Amino acid sequence: MKRWIKKIIVRIREGYLKEIYKETVWMYQYVKRYWFSICFYILAGVFGTVMGLGSSVVSKYLIDAVTGVRKDKILLFAVLIICMTAAGIISNAVISRISARINVVIQNEIQADIFQKLLYTEWKELQQFRSGDLLNRLSNDVVQVASGVISWIPNSITKLVQFIGAFAIIFYYDPVMAGIALLSAPVTVIFSRKFMGKMRTYNNEMREMTSSLMSFQDDTFQNIQTVKALDLTGVFEKKLQSLQNRYKEKMLDYNKFTVYTSSFMSAIGTGVSYICFGWSVYRLWSGYITTGTLLMFFQMANSLSSSFSSLIQIIPAAINAATCAGRLMSVSELEKENALDMEKVDRILEKEYKGITIELKEVNIHYKDGENVIHRGDFIANAGEITAVVGPSGEGKTTLIRVLLGLLHPMEGRAELKNAEGIKCRLSAGTREFFSYVPQGNTIFAGSIAENMRMVKEDATDEEIREVLEMACAYDFVKKLPKGMETVVGEKGSGLSEGQAQRLAIARALLKNAPVLILDEATSALDIDTEERVLKNIMKKEKGRTCIVTTHRPSVLSVSDHIYEIRESHLKKLK
Repeated sequence: MKRWIKKIIVRIREGYLKEIYKETVWMYQYVKRYWFSICFYILAGVFGTVMGLGSSVVSKYLIDAVTGVRKDKILLFAVLIICMTAAGIISNAVISRISARINVVIQNEIQADIFQKLLYTEWKELQQFRSGDLLNRLSNDVVQVASGVISWIPNSITKLVQFIGAFAIIFYYDPVMAGIALLSAPVTVIFSRKFMGKMRTYNNEMREMTSSLMSFQDDTFQNIQTVKALDLTGVFEKKLQSLQNRYKEKMLDYNKFTVYTSSFMSAIGTGVSYICFGWSVYRLWSGYITTGTLLMFFQMANSLSSSFSSLIQIIPAAINAATCAGRLMSVSELEKENALDMEKVDRILEKEYKGITIELKEVNIHYKDGENVIHRGDFIANAGEITAVVGPSGEGKTTLIRVLLGLLHPMEGRAELKNAEGIKCRLSAGTREFFSYVPQGNTIFAGSIAENMRMVKEDATDEEIREVLEMACAYDFVKKLPKGMETVVGEKGSGLSEGQAQRLAIARALLKNAPVLILDEATSALDIDTEERVLKNIMKKEKGRTCIVTTHRPSVLSVSDHIYEIRESHLKKLK
């Protein structure tokens, strides 16, 4: 006993209960608007339970009437049983309908909330998670939380009413029988305590394993071309088998524990049932109870046992949902992006904000491991000019772009944006409205070409889309497609060449019509003539546009007004 108490104290000190409480409170923030429906759900459940218990009691009198006691009441008791059974069926149908409705609404609400919070989370914070892990949390974990959040209180109350009602009925007819029926309760409580601790541990481990599997599969399909091209199919098959074996071992380990536990509890329950059966037969043989009472005792004993087991099983189910809630909380509470100097940003937006200058002054940029990417760097990009950034791969060109877009923040120095009137504001999430961006690689989404274009401007007309497609030298191949701009392409622009996908990404950035355009190796898949035409079209259309490009290609440098180089953590101006 002392050892058990010490374990509880240790758990409390470790914050175990506080953690579960925090997760529970977090879950129930989503049901505030649905308390009326949940209360109705509870009332329907209690009503159905009462009807079930009442039906068992009435069946006792019906059997007694049939066997010779109060035969004049047979019809009355039969009608009562039918009515109570029908009422129970109707209440169960209502519960099922309400439960499904609340479940899907809360599931969508939690999913949308977490999704939104992830979108506004600091970019560097999200890098610690694999995409498959995030997808698993947004799908499987959300489903578990949504189903758990509407079942705890209603099921607890319903099963508690069933337990108390069954016990009260048995006690009314035979107090000794009521005591026998409760024999399994202490054993169940003791073993459920051990089961709860194990359950939480296994839940965490299984969730992590599921996330690992989903992440691996997501990585594989995202890079399926590379997997095939490098003949790595066998390697990836073995990796999947290894992950599956680890998952299988953990699952079977957990299954063995639950089988042993449930078998032991079933044996206890069966033993108690036999004792109840023996006692009831003895009471019937002694003439203390009727046949109807005997059958009612069996029903009530089963109801008592099942309701008590259900109450105990709610705990591991709650722990499962709480574990999932903890995983969702961990990503929803990540550091959020800050939109800085919004008053100044709004002042710039109120005016004709063409003519934007980007300036970095003595900035220090490094990652979490402390490695310097840029040390005391200066950079300026003026309106109406093309500013190129060059340097070896991995030296920090893309990192510089992330600073400009407010995805990363310098540890020291100034990173600012200013308009022609000299209004300055710090680069952050709030200044992205001033930027159009074409990143490295294929960034076309599944859907039609027109849908891809309208992502940056929902009300864009076909004429506007055609204009930017022409500027990006993309319209010639788009008009030859089966449905032109309405042609549907696959994930990552499947069905398009790299050059075509790159030109569409440039056209999309131009459609946004932002004063600053960033091209991060965005013309690498174009031939030199097309590249030159695209750059000239861009600067000709909007003479006041600020254009920043990262590149390895001399052809881009020849049309650039200024050139910066990043090498060995130093950012210096070459031209």
